[in-house]
Amino acid sequence: MSYVNGLKCRECGRQYQKEPIHVCEFCFGPLEVIYDYDGIKNALSRKVIEGRPKNMWRYRELIPIDGEPRVGRDVGFTPLVRAKNLGNALGVDNLYIKNDSVSHPTLSFKDRVVATAITKAMEFGYDTVACASTGNLANSVAALSAEGGIKSYIFIPADLESSKILGTLIYGTNLIGVKGNYDDVNRLCSEIAANYRWAFVNITIRPYYGDGSKTFGYEIAEQLGWRTPDNVIVPVAGSSLITKVWKAFKEFEMLGLIGKVNTKVFAAQAKGCSPVTSAIKEGRNFIKPVKPNTIAKSIAIGNPADGYYGIKTVNESGGYGEDVTDEEIIDGIKLLAKTEGIFTETAGGVTVAVTKKLIEQGRIKKNELTVVSITGNGLKTIEAVSNRIGNPVIIEPRLGSFQEKFGKLI
Repeated sequence: MSYVNGLKCRECGRQYQKEPIHVCEFCFGPLEVIYDYDGIKNALSRKVIEGRPKNMWRYRELIPIDGEPRVGRDVGFTPLVRAKNLGNALGVDNLYIKNDSVSHPTLSFKDRVVATAITKAMEFGYDTVACASTGNLANSVAALSAEGGIKSYIFIPADLESSKILGTLIYGTNLIGVKGNYDDVNRLCSEIAANYRWAFVNITIRPYYGDGSKTFGYEIAEQLGWRTPDNVIVPVAGSSLITKVWKAFKEFEMLGLIGKVNTKVFAAQAKGCSPVTSAIKEGRNFIKPVKPNTIAKSIAIGNPADGYYGIKTVNESGGYGEDVTDEEIIDGIKLLAKTEGIFTETAGGVTVAVTKKLIEQGRIKKNELTVVSITGNGLKTIEAVSNRIGNPVIIEPRLGSFQEKFGKLI
């Protein structure tokens, strides 16, 4: 049974039927999904959720599809890790990692939004999906469209990391590299979307796609024993994830699944592409587009589609926005690996480094329950650290050779 009533403009409130549209035809505001929350409240309880398989679809009533999932049936319910070692290194006592670097099937949180979007595209009768991507979305659209048996066209900046290019091509998709940054790619895709009957997951059916991210927040609340943290640090690209984590917490509160939400939401960006965090720090409620220049390519969106709403989310929650240098990003990747044995990509390096900075600033207190969002796997961006971690020690296949190198250290 579907609990989706339709779509609504986030600005003027005008309502629409369930259609593959994303912009209000009257004020050009973005559209969002309308749910039958009264029906959901009667159907969904902690007991019902806990009795279901451990994947994102355990929150089925709050995901905007009409039937059963067509792809990605095993996506979600990734670990929430108690990060004692990292907490000790940063000087806090109650630190957790929400670890989507092990998400099935492509090792990033994008599997959540894509499983939702492709299911919805198939419900609308599309036989081709497409996307503009900085890498993780490309991997996921290619993989899950292959699972669904539908065609895919994926557009990326031509200088994307080689591991993400390989991790997309392997699925037999149509991959197109565009000379320019993500914002150039996205503008081109908007033109293509207007001329081809393709389901662009982050354009044509964006309202449905975005709500797949809510499951990241639902899982945090459930895995913490049906409560939300004091703080959550979220990497920001287009600003969809940060708004959906907050929406997930507030929906659970409204449905009576958790108590009052007192979570502060913190936005994390790289200094080389920080339109949202710069606005927050400067007290602006609007975005000044920037030209990205950072190793954190997966979140390098200079003119984020939901930037205004990302700022609004942070301010509403009482959080803050902070950004870090490429050097700090690399240090964050290495610190997480050395303390918790988790290898994250550059976006995760951003959240770890920003968390460190927020603790040093006193914005995150020692005893507060804090969740750091890790949204992608380090194997996707090995170029970022390949020259920063040293080389293996080479020895002869003899005991003496080993003892010569390590004998005094043992």
